[in-house]
Amino acid sequence: MSDKSIENTVLSETTAEKQCVLCGATARLTETAAGAICPHCIALTHRIAENPELLHLLARTAGIAAPAAEQREMPDVLDGIRFRTMDRDRNIWYISVSEIEGRPVELFASSAFENEQQLQARLSDLTTITRLTSLILRHIFLGEPLSLHKVLTQLQRSSRQPNDIPEMLTRILTHYETGKGKKQLFDETEKEELIP
Repeated sequence: MSDKSIENTVLSETTAEKQCVLCGATARLTETAAGAICPHCIALTHRIAENPELLHLLARTAGIAAPAAEQREMPDVLDGIRFRTMDRDRNIWYISVSEIEGRPVELFASSAFENEQQLQARLSDLTTITRLTSLILRHIFLGEPLSLHKVLTQLQRSSRQPNDIPEMLTRILTHYETGKGKKQLFDETEKEELIP
Protein backbone atom coordinates (compact mmCIF):
# COMPACT_ATOMS: atom_id res chain seq x y z
CA MET A 1 0.00 0.00 0.00
CA SER A 2 1.59 3.30 -1.01
CA ASP A 3 1.64 6.52 1.01
CA LYS A 4 -0.84 8.06 -1.40
CA SER A 5 -3.29 5.16 -1.17
CA ILE A 6 -3.26 5.35 2.63
CA GLU A 7 -3.71 9.11 2.45
CA ASN A 8 -6.52 8.66 -0.07
CA THR A 9 -8.35 6.33 2.32
CA VAL A 10 -8.32 8.78 5.20
CA LEU A 11 -11.93 9.22 6.29
CA SER A 12 -11.56 11.47 9.32
CA GLU A 13 -9.09 13.38 11.43
CA THR A 14 -6.97 11.82 14.17
CA THR A 15 -9.12 10.68 17.06
CA ALA A 16 -8.07 10.02 20.66
CA GLU A 17 -10.96 7.74 21.73
CA LYS A 18 -10.28 4.98 19.20
CA GLN A 19 -7.54 2.34 19.09
CA CYS A 20 -5.25 1.23 16.27
CA VAL A 21 -6.83 -1.88 14.77
CA LEU A 22 -3.39 -3.49 14.53
CA CYS A 23 -1.58 -2.69 17.77
CA GLY A 24 -4.10 -1.02 20.09
CA ALA A 25 -2.31 2.34 20.31
CA THR A 26 -4.55 5.36 20.97
CA ALA A 27 -2.33 8.32 19.99
CA ARG A 28 -2.20 10.07 16.59
CA LEU A 29 -4.54 7.64 14.82
CA THR A 30 -5.47 8.02 11.19
CA GLU A 31 -8.82 6.67 10.10
CA THR A 32 -8.53 4.52 6.96
CA ALA A 33 -10.90 2.20 5.11
CA ALA A 34 -9.44 -0.64 7.23
CA GLY A 35 -10.03 1.24 10.49
CA ALA A 36 -7.96 3.51 12.73
CA ILE A 37 -4.21 2.95 12.33
CA CYS A 38 -1.29 4.49 14.22
CA PRO A 39 1.79 5.93 12.45
CA HIS A 40 3.97 2.94 13.42
CA CYS A 41 1.53 0.42 11.93
CA ILE A 42 1.15 2.56 8.79
CA ALA A 43 4.95 2.41 8.38
CA LEU A 44 4.82 -1.37 8.90
CA THR A 45 2.11 -1.79 6.26
CA HIS A 46 4.29 0.16 3.82
CA ARG A 47 7.21 -2.21 4.47
CA ILE A 48 5.00 -5.28 4.01
CA ALA A 49 3.60 -3.86 0.76
CA GLU A 50 7.18 -3.43 -0.50
CA ASN A 51 8.27 -6.89 0.72
CA PRO A 52 5.35 -9.34 1.19
CA GLU A 53 7.71 -12.04 2.52
CA LEU A 54 7.81 -10.03 5.76
CA LEU A 55 4.43 -11.58 6.62
CA HIS A 56 6.21 -14.91 7.16
CA LEU A 57 8.77 -13.23 9.43
CA LEU A 58 5.99 -11.59 11.45
CA ALA A 59 4.20 -14.92 11.80
CA ARG A 60 7.39 -16.66 13.02
CA THR A 61 8.05 -13.81 15.46
CA ALA A 62 4.51 -14.19 16.84
CA GLY A 63 4.91 -17.97 17.02
CA ILE A 64 2.04 -18.71 14.65
CA ALA A 65 1.79 -20.43 11.30
CA ALA A 66 2.45 -18.16 8.34
CA PRO A 67 -0.50 -17.47 6.08
CA ALA A 68 -0.66 -20.06 3.32
CA ALA A 69 0.17 -18.64 -0.05
CA GLU A 70 -2.34 -19.24 -2.77
CA GLN A 71 -0.78 -21.56 -5.32
CA ARG A 72 -0.88 -20.14 -8.81
CA GLU A 73 -0.80 -22.17 -11.97
CA MET A 74 2.31 -21.88 -14.14
CA PRO A 75 1.24 -20.60 -17.58
CA ASP A 76 2.40 -22.36 -20.75
CA VAL A 77 3.97 -19.15 -22.11
CA LEU A 78 6.07 -16.82 -19.98
CA ASP A 79 7.78 -13.50 -20.49
CA GLY A 80 11.52 -13.67 -20.18
CA ILE A 81 14.85 -12.01 -20.60
CA ARG A 82 18.19 -13.48 -21.64
CA PHE A 83 21.55 -12.32 -20.33
CA ARG A 84 24.89 -12.98 -22.01
CA THR A 85 27.69 -13.38 -19.49
CA MET A 86 31.20 -14.77 -19.22
CA ASP A 87 32.69 -17.01 -16.53
CA ARG A 88 36.19 -16.79 -15.07
CA ASP A 89 37.52 -19.16 -17.78
CA ARG A 90 36.18 -16.80 -20.45
CA ASN A 91 33.39 -19.21 -21.52
CA ILE A 92 30.28 -17.41 -22.77
CA TRP A 93 27.00 -18.36 -21.06
CA TYR A 94 23.40 -17.40 -21.68
CA ILE A 95 21.18 -17.08 -18.62
CA SER A 96 17.45 -16.91 -19.34
CA VAL A 97 15.03 -15.72 -16.68
CA SER A 98 11.32 -16.47 -17.13
CA GLU A 99 9.00 -14.06 -15.34
CA ILE A 100 5.40 -13.74 -14.20
CA GLU A 101 4.32 -10.16 -13.49
CA GLY A 102 7.97 -9.10 -13.44
CA ARG A 103 8.97 -11.73 -10.85
CA PRO A 104 11.43 -14.53 -11.67
CA VAL A 105 9.99 -18.06 -11.62
CA GLU A 106 12.48 -20.09 -13.70
CA LEU A 107 16.15 -19.94 -14.65
CA PHE A 108 17.91 -21.64 -17.54
CA ALA A 109 21.59 -21.57 -18.43
CA SER A 110 23.24 -22.65 -21.66
CA SER A 111 26.50 -22.34 -23.52
CA ALA A 112 27.54 -22.59 -27.13
CA PHE A 113 30.01 -25.27 -26.02
CA GLU A 114 27.59 -27.61 -24.19
CA ASN A 115 28.76 -30.66 -26.13
CA GLU A 116 32.39 -30.39 -25.07
CA GLN A 117 33.24 -33.21 -22.66
CA GLN A 118 35.15 -30.99 -20.24
CA LEU A 119 32.07 -28.84 -19.68
CA GLN A 120 29.69 -31.73 -18.89
CA ALA A 121 30.41 -31.77 -15.15
CA ARG A 122 30.07 -28.01 -14.91
CA LEU A 123 26.84 -28.11 -16.91
CA SER A 124 25.45 -30.74 -14.57
CA ASP A 125 26.24 -28.59 -11.55
CA LEU A 126 24.85 -25.49 -13.26
CA THR A 127 21.66 -27.32 -14.24
CA THR A 128 21.26 -28.46 -10.64
CA ILE A 129 21.64 -24.92 -9.35
CA THR A 130 19.18 -23.46 -11.87
CA ARG A 131 16.58 -26.23 -11.34
CA LEU A 132 16.66 -25.91 -7.55
CA THR A 133 16.65 -22.11 -7.75
CA SER A 134 13.63 -22.27 -10.07
CA LEU A 135 11.86 -24.58 -7.62
CA ILE A 136 12.46 -22.07 -4.81
CA LEU A 137 11.34 -19.12 -6.97
CA ARG A 138 8.09 -20.90 -7.86
CA HIS A 139 7.56 -21.53 -4.14
CA ILE A 140 8.14 -17.87 -3.27
CA PHE A 141 6.24 -16.22 -6.10
CA LEU A 142 3.62 -18.83 -7.08
CA GLY A 143 3.06 -20.58 -3.75
CA GLU A 144 4.12 -23.96 -5.18
CA PRO A 145 4.60 -26.38 -2.27
CA LEU A 146 8.12 -27.69 -1.69
CA SER A 147 8.83 -31.33 -0.89
CA LEU A 148 11.77 -33.68 -0.75
CA HIS A 149 10.25 -35.59 -3.66
CA LYS A 150 10.33 -32.44 -5.83
CA VAL A 151 13.94 -31.75 -4.85
CA LEU A 152 14.91 -35.33 -5.75
CA THR A 153 13.11 -35.06 -9.09
CA GLN A 154 15.05 -31.90 -9.98
CA LEU A 155 18.35 -33.48 -8.91
CA GLN A 156 17.68 -36.59 -11.03
CA ARG A 157 16.84 -34.46 -14.06
CA SER A 158 20.07 -32.50 -13.58
CA SER A 159 22.39 -35.50 -13.67
CA ARG A 160 24.34 -35.86 -16.93
CA GLN A 161 26.95 -38.48 -16.05
CA PRO A 162 27.29 -41.37 -13.58
CA ASN A 163 28.57 -40.26 -10.17
CA ASP A 164 28.20 -36.54 -10.83
CA ILE A 165 27.18 -34.29 -7.93
CA PRO A 166 23.42 -34.39 -8.64
CA GLU A 167 23.45 -38.21 -8.72
CA MET A 168 25.44 -38.42 -5.49
CA LEU A 169 23.05 -36.02 -3.75
CA THR A 170 20.07 -38.01 -5.05
CA ARG A 171 21.46 -41.29 -3.70
CA ILE A 172 21.99 -39.80 -0.25
CA LEU A 173 18.72 -37.85 -0.02
CA THR A 174 16.68 -40.82 -1.27
CA HIS A 175 17.43 -42.49 2.07
CA TYR A 176 15.45 -39.73 3.79
CA GLU A 177 12.52 -40.12 1.41
CA THR A 178 12.40 -43.89 1.85
CA GLY A 179 12.38 -43.55 5.64
CA LYS A 180 15.73 -45.23 6.36
CA GLY A 181 17.17 -44.10 9.67
CA LYS A 182 20.15 -41.81 10.01
CA LYS A 183 22.27 -44.57 11.55
CA GLN A 184 21.62 -46.89 8.59
CA LEU A 185 22.46 -44.07 6.19
CA PHE A 186 25.82 -43.48 7.90
CA ASP A 187 26.58 -47.21 8.14
CA GLU A 188 25.96 -47.65 4.42
CA THR A 189 28.04 -44.58 3.61
CA GLU A 190 30.97 -45.96 5.63
CA LYS A 191 30.69 -49.28 3.79
CA GLU A 192 30.70 -47.34 0.52
CA GLU A 193 27.45 -48.98 -0.55
CA LEU A 194 26.25 -45.67 -1.92
CA ILE A 195 28.99 -45.73 -4.56
CA PRO A 196 28.10 -48.05 -7.45
